[in-house]
Parts: sequence; C-alpha cells; structure tokens
Amino acid sequence: MSISIAYVGCGYMAQRVHLPNICDLSDRCHLAAIAETRPHLREQVCNSFTVSKRYAHHSEIAEDDSIDAVAISGHFAMQGEIAADMLRAGKHVFVEKPLGISAAQCEAIIAAEQASRKTLMVGYMKRYDAGNHLLRKTLRDWRASGDYGLPTFMRNHGFCGTWDAAVDRPFITSEEAPPEIPTALPFPSWLPESHHGSYLDYIQQYTHNVNLMRWLLDADDDWEVLHTHLDDHGCGGVALLRIGGIRASLESGSLAYHAWDEHTQIYFEGGWLKTDAPPLLLRNVSATVEYYDGREGHRGSGSLIPDNSWTWSYREEMRAFLDMIEHGTKPESSASDTLQDMRMLEAIYRDHCRRIGVEVTA
Repeated sequence: MSISIAYVGCGYMAQRVHLPNICDLSDRCHLAAIAETRPHLREQVCNSFTVSKRYAHHSEIAEDDSIDAVAISGHFAMQGEIAADMLRAGKHVFVEKPLGISAAQCEAIIAAEQASRKTLMVGYMKRYDAGNHLLRKTLRDWRASGDYGLPTFMRNHGFCGTWDAAVDRPFITSEEAPPEIPTALPFPSWLPESHHGSYLDYIQQYTHNVNLMRWLLDADDDWEVLHTHLDDHGCGGVALLRIGGIRASLESGSLAYHAWDEHTQIYFEGGWLKTDAPPLLLRNVSATVEYYDGREGHRGSGSLIPDNSWTWSYREEMRAFLDMIEHGTKPESSASDTLQDMRMLEAIYRDHCRRIGVEVTA
C-alpha cells in the first residue's frame, strides 16, 4: 500500500522539510497533490517536486477521494482550521505546531477529529529525536530504580540561535501576496489586543519546550504555573513551573549564535541527565545525551549514545505519521495531548500580563 498524501502550503517548512521528507519516504507514500493559493509559487514548487495535481485551495483536496492523508503548514492561527476541514473530509492529518493559538480553538479542532474518526498528529519533532527518546528511557529507569534518589528539578533552556544549519536545498520565493488571514483571529478572550504579537512570538517558539518537558516527565495534564517573569516584549525570561510534581524552569530568550542554544537537564539527588538539541534543520544528527553520577563509589560522567543516532527528528516524525495511517498506532504527538501545551502557555502568559499590570479579562 502506498499512501497518497496531499500537502497544503508551499512555504519554508513545506519546501525545506516536509515535502522532501515525504518524497524521501517514497517506498511507503507518494506526494499526490499540493494546494497553494499563490499561482506562480504553486506551479514552481509542483514542478520542483514533480506533482501533477495542483489545487488553488485546500477545499479541492477535501473533495479528492483519491487522497488518503493531508499534511499542512501555514499561518499559526489558520493551519488548525484547515486541519479540521480535512478531518471532516475523512482524511488523516499531519499539521505543524502550534495546533491553534488558544485552548478554545484547539478544543474545537479536536472535536472535529473525534467526530471524524480519523487521526490528527501535530508536528512536535522533538518527540521523535533519538537522543530525546534515550533521555526519556534513562529518566524512567532512574526513577524506577530509586538508585539516584528523587528527581528534584528540571531546567529547559531555549535561547535559540541559528536553526537552519545552512540548509542548502533550493527555496522558491514569490512576490505574490500570501494567503489572506482573517482580521479577527481566535486569540484567548482574556488577552488584550496590545499583546497579541508578543503572545504569538512566545507560543510559536516555546510550545516545543513545554511539550518536551511534559513528555519527558510523563506529566500529561499534571502541571502548574507558579511564577512568570518575562521581559517587556513578553518573550524572553523565566517561567517557574511544576510539571509531574517536579519544579521546573523554562528559560526563554534569543542569542546571536552560530549554532542552536537549547538544552534540557533533569536533576536527581544523586546525579543528573542532560540533552543538548542540534540546530533544527541539521539532518541526521540527534540530540546529545550526558549524565553525571554523583553517588558515593560511582562518581563519574559520560555520554549516552542512542542506537539510531544518525537520524533526523523531522523525518522520523513523518515516518511516524505513516505508521499511524498504516498500523493505527497512536501518534506520540496527538492533538488531544497538545491541548495541554496550549493551556499551559495561556497560563504562563496570563501570569505575565498580570505581573506587569496589564488587565486581563476573565
């Protein structure tokens, strides 16, 4: 069985990441159609990827019964709405993060998934990184054994840097106007309009971080925002959290850096585990994993090497999407799970607004 996949959108993530990965997995699927509102861009990208079915609107994909699944990347506020349309049309769906820009919007999209009886997977590629998988397994082993004492603290540091790793795949641009975005976007009802821009900046980047932290600690909906201290722009700073019963900090910021400055560290009474993320578009390099054993008679440090370290999280993510369709497996990054990320991000930002004296509605 070759899965017939359509793609909605011809932007950066489509051209540089997802369309190439779909084509590279041609033994299991084929890129059957692309929908893009910009005619010149649509033709150029379809020619580049040798796609014959070329649609001006995603609604045309919904009407194409030959399409099994749809992958989507677009504006943060709209890609989830397109996903809901595709689910209603009976397609399995992969959509880039974030699923929505408010918990209420995410809940409506998840309702469409449940009614469709199809599956919606959200693009949290960090959950498909071999290094992160090894860290999670080791963390579970340490907790189960009790040999290292109790976990005491988690620290996630994300100061960004250069994320594209000088990717050399051609990127087709266009002077055409991008797809029209509605003037009334589904922001949280409590969020003042003056903070819409900074809120979008924060959630689109740090949704990855809160998602990873919850996943590593198997926390699901067990989280609490204790205190937030962000800068005037509302993007850089610290959020103090409790996740899975463990205190945690999320450090956000930006940095002029030639690489990618992101790491996650989990402290125990008797040691720690740490992972460093590679630049996001650096292919076939997973996160590195380090440990420190501070126990008497065992003191030492070192690296842990995943069995499949020469893999790229984005490609493994697309491979998991195909597994979901072929075998009915539950995606590691389900839509219902990402709802918790949106609720946590809203709680962080609500606390930030209150701290700086901005009135928030109920």
